[in-house]
This record gives sequence, structure tokens and C-alpha cells, in this order.
Amino acid sequence: MSTADTTDTADTGGTADTGGTTGTTGIIGASAPGTAPPGTSRRLTPRLLLVLVVLLAAQFMLAVDFSILNVALPVIGEGLGFSLAHLQWIATAFALCAAGFTLLFGRLADLFGRRRIFLGGLAVLGAASLVGGLAQSPEALIVARVLQGLATAAVTPAGLSLLITSFPEGPLRERALGLNGALMSAGFTTGAILGGLLTDLLSWRWAFFINVPVVALVLVAAPVVIEESRPESRARLDVPGAVSVTLGLLAVVFGLTQAGEHGWGTAGALIPLAVGGLLLAVFHLVELRAPAPLVPPAVLGRRTVAWGNIAGLIAFLTETSLVFLLTLYLQNVLGFSPLAAGLSFGVLGLGTVVGGSIAPKVIGRIGARSTLVAGGLVQAVFTVALLGLGDDRSWMWLLLAATFAGGVGNMLVIVAFMVTATSGLPDREQGLATGLATMTQQIGITMGTPIMSAIAASAIAGTGTAAMLGGLKAAIAVNAAIVLLGVLTSLLFLDKSAPAPAGAGARDLAEGA
Repeated sequence: MSTADTTDTADTGGTADTGGTTGTTGIIGASAPGTAPPGTSRRLTPRLLLVLVVLLAAQFMLAVDFSILNVALPVIGEGLGFSLAHLQWIATAFALCAAGFTLLFGRLADLFGRRRIFLGGLAVLGAASLVGGLAQSPEALIVARVLQGLATAAVTPAGLSLLITSFPEGPLRERALGLNGALMSAGFTTGAILGGLLTDLLSWRWAFFINVPVVALVLVAAPVVIEESRPESRARLDVPGAVSVTLGLLAVVFGLTQAGEHGWGTAGALIPLAVGGLLLAVFHLVELRAPAPLVPPAVLGRRTVAWGNIAGLIAFLTETSLVFLLTLYLQNVLGFSPLAAGLSFGVLGLGTVVGGSIAPKVIGRIGARSTLVAGGLVQAVFTVALLGLGDDRSWMWLLLAATFAGGVGNMLVIVAFMVTATSGLPDREQGLATGLATMTQQIGITMGTPIMSAIAASAIAGTGTAAMLGGLKAAIAVNAAIVLLGVLTSLLFLDKSAPAPAGAGARDLAEGA
């Protein structure tokens, strides 16, 4: 075992992972992670390609689900009889469950089998999507959204941990994570576009129905190409930890959604936020004393895990909330239709695909930490550039150019965050690591919009497009400042050589970083 392996084991408080799982790679006939023979770790075999396609298809579908209903909400409200006050629960019911249960399901995937949780969650997602598409009442639709959120909380960390353990740490894993990150971010943008197209051309119900054939295909293909990954001896589930962290996250996410709707100073926002903070503090105390903690303190004590997730939280919070701010700009200032506004974000989606494609090469050359810093600086510069937007459509060139380049920078941060937050851990803890990373992603997506909405609303002075533009620019400036805060935390708290670039010349690259 190498020195790096010894260090990683010591940091996590465990022993080396030497066969403690059956089928730990998740691939039929693949080598165990990190043990690929020299010279073969860069080759993508046909079976690895199949696994990549299956897992990425599922992750892309989940990303689309985050935003596909946004454009259709008013139409759904009219069709099913939602009151204006209750319409936001279509999005909130999904977000609460997707963020609140992710860490729990990530750990369950470690304990009971990643493929089992992955396939079970997909089956629930398909059934929930069918129920949502056929819903004839607000209650039925909310139930479908709750089930979709729970399914997302199960499938996302399980699928991501299968993706990570399927590829040895190094260039192949970084390439897989780059594609995953690009598709996740592009899926969020695609959801806005697809939602508008389906609603205009067919019906909002197809925003649900479209999941069903994709789920069916993945359920047929996954058992053929992916083996189960589970520990030989099953540890006890940390029930007090699971209950406290799940309820705490639910309360925090609910408080954030209430703050975005009613304001940060209201009791409806402050009380759940305070309760959530208290429950998360209880969770921390529980984990310090639990014999088999849900999140071992030694794992959170790793700088790569803790500060990598901070960088990821900021990346998702800022980019997804920027989409919200620019949607208001396109519709309320420039007068675009919802469909035209959604199509305008195709350029942002292209930028994220480019960023995801080049991220593995950038990480291989300069390391994950430097990529976090460089990507964050690019995102910050082009977010600041958006402060030059005017109140007529002649400024569209600036919006398109800045969102493309900012999307590239944001995706560099997202891929580097995933590499940083999941590197150096044994396979038995990858479900935990990816559960934390997925929870970070979903909380960032959930909390960004209410934060920026509240900032923009408080900065709007008066009425008219000029006042709206001023409020949006104030929120954009705060958005850029938060991006720079992420850059600063990566500079100050992440080691220059951790995680080091993998592959040939890794040591020289690490020493020169």
C-alpha cells in the first residue's frame, strides 16, 4: 500500500479497503478501483462506456427534473386548481425531500447495496412520474412530487457512488466526473427549455411522462452491466443521527423557501431556520458519540471533504440563482416570453458542456485546488460583466457571452469540487462522500433562489423596468461576491497538493502546484 493510501486511511479513521466489499467496482469484470495495471487506467473499455451511458442518463434525467416544471407552474395551477399561494408547493415538495433525505439514502446505499438503492429509487421515480402526469387534483400532484423528491434523494448519491467506484481514481474517474458534472448542469438548463417546449407544444403532463421511458430503459440496462456493491458485514444504521440530520435539513430547506416567498424577517422563515440549525447541532453531538456514526467526524475533519463541499455549495448556489435572476431580466425587463427566455439559456448549457469536457484535462495539469480557484475567478469575472446589462435587447450579446464563459468557469469548479470531495476515501465510504456532495448540490440549488430573490426584492426601489434592473444588478453583485468568497476559501483552506493530479507525472505536478 502506498504512502498516500496510508494517509487516507489514517484520516478517515478506518483501515485499508482490501476486499471488504463484493463487486466493489460496480462493473462486471473490471479491476478494483485504484488497482488498474499501469498503462490501462486511461482506456475506456466498451463495458465501462456502457456503464457510463447508463449512469449518466439517470443523472441527466434527475437534473432535468429540478427545473422542467418551473415554466409550466402557472399552467399547472390553472389546470388543477392550485391557488396562487399554494402553487410554490409543487417545487417546494420536491426540493424538501430531494435535499432532506439525500445524506440518509447515501449512507443506506453504503450499507445495503448501491445498485439496490439505485434501482429501487428509479422504480419509485418512474411510478411517481406516471402518477404526476395522470394527476387530476392538487393533492395527487403533491404526492407525486414528494415521491419524485425521495427517489431523487436515493438515486443521485447511489448512482454517483457507482460512477466513482466504477472508475479507478485518476484520469478515467476525472473524465467520468467531468461528463457527469457537465450533464448535471446542462440538465438544469435543458429542463427550463424542455419544460417550455413540452408545455407549449403538448401539455405540462409530458414534463412528467417523459421520465417513464428513460426510467424503463435504465432499469433494463443497469442490472446487465452493473454489479451490486455492498459490504460483507452490515453495520448498524445510526438512527438518531439519521433522524436529526434529516429533520434538520428539512427544516432549513423549508425555512429558505419561506424566506424567498415571504421575506427573511418573517416568523415562517426564522422559526424553521432556527429549529433546523438546532437539529443539525444535535446531529453533530450525536455523531461524536455514536458507535457507527452516519457521518464519521473524521471524514468531515478532512479538509478535502469539508472545504471541497463548501466550494461546491457556492458553485451550485450562485449559478442556479443567477439563472433565476436572468430569467427575471429577460422576461420583466426585456419582455421575452417564458419559452424565449428558456431558449436563451441554451448558450449557458453549451458553456457548461465545454467546461465539463475540458475540466479533467485542466485538473490533470494544475490540480483540483488550482482548478477550483481558476474556475471561480472566471465565473466571478463574467458575473461582474453582467452588471453592464441595459434595459433594451441590444444587450443580449453581453448576456450570451457572459453566461457562456461563466458557465465554463462554473463547471470547472463543479468537477474539481467532486474530485476534491470524493478523492482518497475507501470505496466503503464513497456512498457517504457522494451523499454529502449530492446534498451540497441540492441544498445549493434550493437555497440560491430564495437568497437572491430576497436580495433583489429588497434592492428594488420604486416601480418600472429601471427599478427592476437596479434590484437585479444588486443581487448579481452579491452573487459575484459569493463566488469570490468560494475562491478565497479554496486558497486558504485546501492544500496545494491535495488531491494531487493522477496518472503519469503526478508527483511532479503535485510538487509544482
